Amino acid sequence: MLSLGQFAEVTRSYSAADLRAYQRLSGAVGDSVPEPLIAGLFSYLLGVQLPGSGTNYLKQELAFKAPAPLATPLTARVEITRLRADKHLVDLWASCTAPDGTVICEGRSLVKAKDVQGAFAA
Repeated sequence: MLSLGQFAEVTRSYSAADLRAYQRLSGAVGDSVPEPLIAGLFSYLLGVQLPGSGTNYLKQELAFKAPAPLATPLTARVEITRLRADKHLVDLWASCTAPDGTVICEGRSLVKAKDVQGAFAA
């Protein structure tokens, strides 16, 4: 059952090899972890952990505050801030931080939790 304040998080590091592979695919340049790879951590959390399978991504707003260094464990977290039972909508706060507390990015995600029964009790 989903509840306010419920959260999920994942920690991942990206290597120089990861960066090179991303650059080959995208044509991007740079020496820090690209923003789409960080945003992908949130997609993973929302689709696999919270709310999980059957979740439909409706909206995401992320503000990138600092570059994400390579070979640094980055912790992405999503936390439920609002449940709208009538529309099966879940608002979540998303954040990604480095071990020293530096906020890499933060923002809001809005998802529809499809086929989740009983999760929206008032």
